[in-house]
Amino acid sequence: MAKPNVISKEDLIKYAMECLVDVGIEKFTLKSVAEAAGVTQGTVYYHFRTKEQLLLNIVQNICERSWAEISQQSTQFKINRAIESAKSRCSYDSFFHKLFFTLVVSSFNNEKIRSQLGGMILSENNALAKNLSALWPKSPLEGVTLETWGIIINAIVDGLALQALVRKDFPVEKTYKELEQLFNGLNRLLDEGVEG
Repeated sequence: MAKPNVISKEDLIKYAMECLVDVGIEKFTLKSVAEAAGVTQGTVYYHFRTKEQLLLNIVQNICERSWAEISQQSTQFKINRAIESAKSRCSYDSFFHKLFFTLVVSSFNNEKIRSQLGGMILSENNALAKNLSALWPKSPLEGVTLETWGIIINAIVDGLALQALVRKDFPVEKTYKELEQLFNGLNRLLDEGVEG
C-alpha cells in the first residue's frame, strides 16, 4: 500500500540513493524510486520532474554532506580529510562519480541540468578556496589566486576520479599519497616565502 503523498524531498532522495545502490544506474527510474519509497509515481514527479533532476539532487546531497563533515574539522586536518574524502570516492566502481559523470553527459543536452551542475561545481570551487584561505594566508605561488587553486584542485580530483573509473589498475593510493605531497610542498613554499 502506498504511503500518503506527504513525504519530504529529503526522504525521497534517501530512498533514491538506496534504490540506485539496489538496481544500479542503468535500471534506475522514477517508478523504481516510488516503489522503494512506497509512494505513488506522481509524488516523485511532484518533487522531481525528471530522472536527471533527481540524480542531480542526489549528487548535491552527497557533496553538501561531505563538505559539512570536512568543514567541522580543524584547519590542518581539513586538507588531509578532504584528500581522504576524495580518495574514498576514487575507484573503478565509484557510485558517486558514475552518477556525477552521467549527469555531466546529460547536461550537454539539457541546459537546466548544465546550469545546476555548473552552480554545484562553482560552490565546490568556492568552498575549496575558502578552506584554503583558512590554511594559507596567501597563495603559495605569486600570480595564482586562492580562487584559481580551488578550481584547479576540484579539476584534479574530478580528473583522477575519471581515470579511476576507466582504468581498473589506476594507482589510487600512490596518486593520492603524491597529491598530499604536492600540498605539503606548497605549504613549504608558503612557509619559506613568509620567513624570507
